[in-house]
Amino acid sequence: MHINHVTGSAQRKRCKAMIVDIDDLARAGQHWSIEVTPAGAAKIESFAAALPEGTTVNVTFLPGTDPLDTIAVARQLAEEGMNAVPHIAARSLTDPIQLDNLVSRMTAEANVTEVLVIGGGVERPVGVFDSSMQVLETGILQKYGISTIGVSGHPEGSPDISAQALADAIGWKNEFAAREGLSLYIETQFCFDAETVLNWERIIRGDGNKLPIRIGIPGPATIKTLFRFAQISGIGPSMRFVSKQARNVTKLMTIQAPNLLLAGLAEGMAADPDCLLAHFHYYPFGGFAKTATYAEAVANGHVDVTEKGGFEIRQAS
Repeated sequence: MHINHVTGSAQRKRCKAMIVDIDDLARAGQHWSIEVTPAGAAKIESFAAALPEGTTVNVTFLPGTDPLDTIAVARQLAEEGMNAVPHIAARSLTDPIQLDNLVSRMTAEANVTEVLVIGGGVERPVGVFDSSMQVLETGILQKYGISTIGVSGHPEGSPDISAQALADAIGWKNEFAAREGLSLYIETQFCFDAETVLNWERIIRGDGNKLPIRIGIPGPATIKTLFRFAQISGIGPSMRFVSKQARNVTKLMTIQAPNLLLAGLAEGMAADPDCLLAHFHYYPFGGFAKTATYAEAVANGHVDVTEKGGFEIRQAS
């Protein structure tokens, strides 16, 4: 299949004159993680065969699924030498007793030391928790020695939460981290446009954010697949870009790689020493092993600059 590069209109204009610095790209991508669902994990014969030892792997807890499945995958990852980061979805929990039981099992059975706490994509909470902040306030994570905690970020906003509420939440999480002496970081939804991400980072930094950011990156996938996930996520500018691409039926099965997105982020990160973007978090929409190979190649600088100044992943000989 032919491989194109994911980008938005603003990014395309910038990249025409941009020449990728491979060292900047490798520095930007050296810290990375990848996501897996319990259903997706069932199709992976060996994580150790697909990932370098110690790779951080997020394990989802999606609406309507059993959180014990999340713990089972985290246990498998730990046994294969990975750093498992289970999701804790506030609105899918019944009460603090269930939360305590889950965190107890995560730490005892899977040696979990890090979690991602999110609100969760359900309209009505199934129990007493309405937000990630309520979960954080219980103190249960600290009780079990978890001091590295991811929280959600939205560079393109959220269809369910107002801009002011998102800003207030980031402020609260900064205050909470400082008050409790915890290592919090922001992990975002996936995006396609580097300038949107860089602008968002500058805005929240100007508003007082000090938390490092793990930016969501869509792994190589067909436009058809990206369109489906963009619809589910409801992301703004990126959704418009993918929708435009998807209208051309001849491109639906074309594989899109996030080369220009990463090139734009790397350039912005290198140009601003105070930038808090510190990590690429990959969503493997087009396949787990394929995305892992791509992420590792970027981190190791195994890329070649193209005639137009972009880059291509270097093919193994």
